[in-house]
Amino acid sequence: MAARAPVIRIRRADPADAEAVMAVFSTPRAMAGTLQLPYPSVEMWRKRIADQGPEDYMLVAEVKGEVVGNLGLHPAGRARRRHAASVGMSVRDDMQRKGVGTALLRAAIDIADHWLNYTRLELTVYADNIAAVTLYRKFGFVIEGTLVAYAYRDGRYVDTYTMARLRVPAAPPASGTTQAPQRTQRTQRKATKTTRKRTAP
Repeated sequence: MAARAPVIRIRRADPADAEAVMAVFSTPRAMAGTLQLPYPSVEMWRKRIADQGPEDYMLVAEVKGEVVGNLGLHPAGRARRRHAASVGMSVRDDMQRKGVGTALLRAAIDIADHWLNYTRLELTVYADNIAAVTLYRKFGFVIEGTLVAYAYRDGRYVDTYTMARLRVPAAPPASGTTQAPQRTQRTQRKATKTTRKRTAP
């Protein structure tokens, strides 16, 4: 019999969660998937959570009352970047591939789409983190580029992908693109056939 999926509760982080968040980043795979350094400080996380701005969202995932993952949703900037936000996520090693990342990402996208009206979500993910890349693709993120030797991790430089999810449809092609000539070519072929019929003996 397959193991029952855990009940996952998503809520906003509180400074009291600092120790649990630190514990998430203290697990090897979770830390390796981020830019965090070994031996994080509880006080650092307490201050980081407490200093969140009104438009910053740090969510945590709870299973049986224990924080097992977290996600940050942060505005990318003001003025001409108000439509965009960045996403960063981590799940404790023993709770990976159990639906925690899916629950966190689904909650963040709901906030982004239906409450903050972000039309572009962007992130970076290590190119060798296949599970994370697969999850992001499941939610509509696409790879936009590769940052070579982006970060130093465990004694070597590693590449990352830049990924983004766009909620708005692509802009229609501008005049003069290849679509118009294609229609013109079809019209020309039709006209040529008509001319041949008229001039046939």
